[in-house]
Amino acid sequence: MTETESIRLDKWLWAARFFKTRKLAADAVTGGKVHLNGQRTKPGKEVKPGSKLFISKDKYTWDITVLGVNQQRRPAKEAVLLYEESAESHQKRQEQIILQKQERELFEPHRDRRPNKKQRRQIHRFKQS
Repeated sequence: MTETESIRLDKWLWAARFFKTRKLAADAVTGGKVHLNGQRTKPGKEVKPGSKLFISKDKYTWDITVLGVNQQRRPAKEAVLLYEESAESHQKRQEQIILQKQERELFEPHRDRRPNKKQRRQIHRFKQS
């Protein structure tokens, strides 16, 4: 991990794997989904270690502190070393995930699937005997 002094916000979000592309990261920043040190900002704003970020994406939120910057996109195991998430933020996101799973189970009907090949053979044997 190459350490530098600062990096563009959209590039940091991309390198830390919050967004798949820099374009998506830039769109999120301009759309007000990312706040740097408590304020709306632009994609070109410089991010340094110690900066506070608040990120909203797909019904989830992160409240993080930047620990490092990296010019290149690295594997996910290295990307999580670039930031530290607050305990409250992590807890809240886990609760959101559990709630979303419960809602999905309640409101989505369990569709009866067609029998697979083995089950069809068992049905044929049962009908023939």
